[in-house]
Amino acid sequence: MKAALAEPEIVTRKGKPVSVILPIKAYKALLERLEDAEDLACLKKARQKPMHYRPLADVIADLPR
Repeated sequence: MKAALAEPEIVTRKGKPVSVILPIKAYKALLERLEDAEDLACLKKARQKPMHYRPLADVIADLPR
């Protein structure tokens, strides 16, 4: 196997693709994009719910002293 792959390498079994070998940098970039997409989905879901606010004075009054 090559020491460092510049391009993703597709592994086949019986002529059908079964896995991919890619550089760790590309793998980490994919994970980062996935995490960003998950965060965006959570944000969109949170924005669909009505928001409730409390005055700062009420929050401070509820803090333990």
